Amino acid sequence: MTVKFLPFALPDIGEEEINEVVATLRSGWVTTGPKTKQFEQEFAKYVGGNVEAISVNSATAGLHLALEACGVTYGDEVIVPTLTFTATGEIVRYLGADPVFVDCDPNTLCIDIAQIESKITAKTKVIIPVHMAGLPCDMEAILSLAKKHNLRVIEDAAHTCPSKINNVMIGQHASDAVVYSFYATKTITTGEGGMIVTKNAELAKRCKIMRLHGISRDAFDRYTSTKPAWFYEIVAPGYKYNLTDIASSLGLCQLAKADRFQARRQAMAERYLAELADLPIILPPQVNNPVTDLHSWHLFCCQLNTRKISRDEFIQAMSELGIGTSVHFIPLHLQPYWLERYNLQSEQFPNASQYFKVAVSLPLYTKMTDEDQTRVIAAVRQILVNL
Repeated sequence: MTVKFLPFALPDIGEEEINEVVATLRSGWVTTGPKTKQFEQEFAKYVGGNVEAISVNSATAGLHLALEACGVTYGDEVIVPTLTFTATGEIVRYLGADPVFVDCDPNTLCIDIAQIESKITAKTKVIIPVHMAGLPCDMEAILSLAKKHNLRVIEDAAHTCPSKINNVMIGQHASDAVVYSFYATKTITTGEGGMIVTKNAELAKRCKIMRLHGISRDAFDRYTSTKPAWFYEIVAPGYKYNLTDIASSLGLCQLAKADRFQARRQAMAERYLAELADLPIILPPQVNNPVTDLHSWHLFCCQLNTRKISRDEFIQAMSELGIGTSVHFIPLHLQPYWLERYNLQSEQFPNASQYFKVAVSLPLYTKMTDEDQTRVIAAVRQILVNL
């Protein structure tokens, strides 16, 4: 009998989401409207209040808007980790600025804070830490360093809904902006989408203007205001980054499940950690204090700790056993565009370079059953026990 292939990731969409989207379609308002406003308000409340939430059609768009609102322009430099998806670096280039790459900390896989200061120059404007796989960075240390050098901080929180450190939810620190992703594989999804969270009213205002063509009032206000709806002013050459009500309908339902989703991911991660502990594999870093810190467990990033099988051979063997895996991430200094443009060398980033050679991510998502996880564990053990 052919075993059904278990994919690396699947969204967890229920009847609630389907019914909410159908209701939105029937309402006649499918672009940015009341559902999107509600989603923004509910998300701001979820991360702890005292913030403004600005929805966008992707986290990439959100990072771009946040950087633009911070005044990043041609010739500036922005510090980013090399161990991240390319979006973290490409948005810097959108504005004509240059990303300056920093190695990862081997103990957390997040940006190595100890190396940031040596990368700061007179051109540096912003630091973008990435909460890798959902493990929160040490934001107090990063913000202290930024304050010392008068730099802005934009958190790439694509993996962190929800995560917290020292009892502070990601989204509640003193960063200029925090940007979340709601892509299909993320902890909650709108299909495509993202959210900027900020305590800075001026930054929020600029992001709202640039989100929709540089129009001085958003579309929702234009179509619901009692004033003449035809009038608007273009105050900047903006972008087309707004989120639709269809997507926001998904987001509202997913947000209501976010805590339950995290608890399920936490339980699955703990099972992996317990049942794979005796194997030649380096398991993912965990939070320092499970009482005060929270890991979203968006990803379960392992490292093979044996020379008897390569990472690529392991991935192939898992596939032959009907299990999907992935790699997070190919460091940016190894990607042709970044490598060639900035003449990067692997020796400059020894931690990320070594991690990549042996990195593999195992399936971890809420739609997986206990039986699915049993299959994954059995496959990993079958491959690694008798090497």
